[in-house]
This record gives sequence, C-alpha cells and structure tokens, in this order.
Amino acid sequence: MNKQNKPTLIRNSGFQTIIGSLLCILIGLLTGYLVLLVINPGGAGKAVIAILKNFMYYPSAAAAKMYFGTTLVKASALLMCSLSVLFAWKVGLFNIGAAGQYVIGVGACLYFGLKLHMPWYVCLAAAVIAAAAVGAVSGVLKAYFNVNEVISCIMLNWIGLYSVNMLLSQVKEQSTPYTRPLSSVNKGALLPNAGLDALFTDNQFVTIGLPLAVVMALIVWVVLEKTKFGYELKATGMNKNAAKYCGMREKRNIILTMMIAGGLAGFGAGIFYLTGIEQWMVQQTAVPAMGFNGIAAAFLGGSNPIGVVFSSYFIQHITSGGTYVDKTMYCSQISDLISAFIIYLCGFVLFFKVWLNRYLDKKEEKHSQKGGAA
Repeated sequence: MNKQNKPTLIRNSGFQTIIGSLLCILIGLLTGYLVLLVINPGGAGKAVIAILKNFMYYPSAAAAKMYFGTTLVKASALLMCSLSVLFAWKVGLFNIGAAGQYVIGVGACLYFGLKLHMPWYVCLAAAVIAAAAVGAVSGVLKAYFNVNEVISCIMLNWIGLYSVNMLLSQVKEQSTPYTRPLSSVNKGALLPNAGLDALFTDNQFVTIGLPLAVVMALIVWVVLEKTKFGYELKATGMNKNAAKYCGMREKRNIILTMMIAGGLAGFGAGIFYLTGIEQWMVQQTAVPAMGFNGIAAAFLGGSNPIGVVFSSYFIQHITSGGTYVDKTMYCSQISDLISAFIIYLCGFVLFFKVWLNRYLDKKEEKHSQKGGAA
C-alpha cells in the first residue's frame, strides 16, 4: 500500500472534532478573559481561575469532594438533555424543546412523588412517559402537517412551563413559592444512593442517577450506530422521501424520534429532582437553562453520545464555577457568558475540519509532486 494512502490520526473525523472542540474551549476562555479585563482588569485572572477551579476552590479535600459530587449530579441531568438534542439531530430534527420536555418531566416526577406518594421508580417512569408524550406532539405535527419542529417545540416550552407551575401549586409549601421537599414528604420517592454517596463525603444527592445517565449515553450510541432501527432513523433524517421509497415508515420514525428525545429529557429531570437537590419554584417565569445548555453540550461533544458525556461535564463545571468569582467585581453569570462564547464557536468546528482536510490534501499533493519529479 502507498504510504500516502494509509489513514492517519489527523485524518480521523473524531480526532478532528476533538481538536476543533478544544480550540473552541480555548478561544472561548480567552475571549471571556478579555471581557473580564474590560469590566475590571484587576481581578480578571483570578475570576477565570475561580471559574475553572469550581469545587477545587475549597481548601479542604472533603469539601471539594462533596461539591464535586454535586457538580456531577447537575452534569448528569445536563447529559440527558444533550442526548435528547443529539438524538433528534442525528435524525435531522432540531429538538429545541428539550427544555420544555425537561420541565414536563419535573412536573410529572414531583407530582407523583409529592401528591400521589409513589416510589422513585414510578416517579421516574412518569417523568419519562410525560416528556415523551410532549415530544410526540411535535413529532406528529412534523410528520403529518409538516409543522417545523422548532416552532412547535418553542410553543410547547411555554405551555409546559405554566402547566407545571399550576400543577405543582398543589404541592407547594405554605410560606414559600417552592414545592415541598421530597425528603420530608415522601422519602421513598428519592433515588437510592447504593453507596455512591460515601464516595463523595456522604453527599446524599449522589445517587444511582449518575451511573444511569452514563449507561443511557452508551445505549443511545449503540442504538444509533449499531442497530437497524438507528440506521432507519438516520436514513429518514437524511431524506425522508428516499426512506419512504425504500419501504421505511418515515412518519413513524419522525414521531418515535421526538418521543425518544422527549423521554431522554424527562429522564434527566427525574434523575435530578428525585435526588432532592432542588425544589421547583411554582412562580417561575423562565424555562430552566438546563435544556438549552444541552444544545451547547451536544454540539461541543461533536454530536457523539460518548463525546457529550465529557462536554456536558465541562459546561456544567464552568457554569457552577461562576458562583466562585468575586461578586464585588463581577456577577456570577460571567461563566454563562464564557459558555456562550464557546457555544458560538462550536459552529465553526465543521469549518475547521473542512479547512484542515483541504490543507492536508494540498500538503500531500505537493509531496507527491516532489516525489514524482525526483
């Protein structure tokens, strides 16, 4: 075989995506640092370090380990939202409704836990089924009426938010706008720890939801890459008319895709709120950022189920790290700004890969010309 025809690491699409994503992160951090310099040059360096350190900000190893566990819990929910976006994207659909589906999942699991006093596995199943049903609505509108999924998802985001607010007002605390804590109302609705809490200085919020999220990422990868079902879904996304011509049920595939995407977002809501780490505020007027951050993690991870495991953690790491910046100089949302820069730059990963391949082609062509002349 000609040496030049041998595949090289730098030609590998996955490797190129990793390099492109790392460049996005680096440029995003540098851009964020420049913004910090403009706001207040005195503490810019310390602020960036604080954002990157996150839980390592604590001098005590025990405290750092405990807050590391909390970051992982939040990252696991973000991972499920990113898988929701990714799954639909692989089938040619943009599931911007992951945020609303996540909200529906929250409403279902908390209502079943606080009002109906169901065990955790019933609450988790309710979150998945309810969110999948909302995803199916967008799928039906897309499949049978050609309604753009972005439009229907955005509308359903707000319908879901205010519906959940009304539903959970039935389980609200008397003196606060928050729902009653699961730990005092129904401990059976809390996800079991299975000994994982001991690994993070008895952090009670670290539950089986953490490994379940990673397992789910592996399942999504297997379904999309190694099964006939996944192949049919991706074929439908590439060209639904061609898929129909080949005998595939393209309408069913579109609906199933949005159902699965919704179910994944609902699963993320369940494994997060069923830890007891947060209570829902029934007067909430904005859709939680978790679903929208899932879009960022999906593209930063190169639209790969394994890649988003790491990108989801990174996005959550720097988002949580924003709470440690000096509040007298900067607001905690500065980490969201840096995340936004990185997200924006993720759109250039494809251009980076195209540029790199063209550069390598020209380099190999020149090399071959020199070899031929010799």
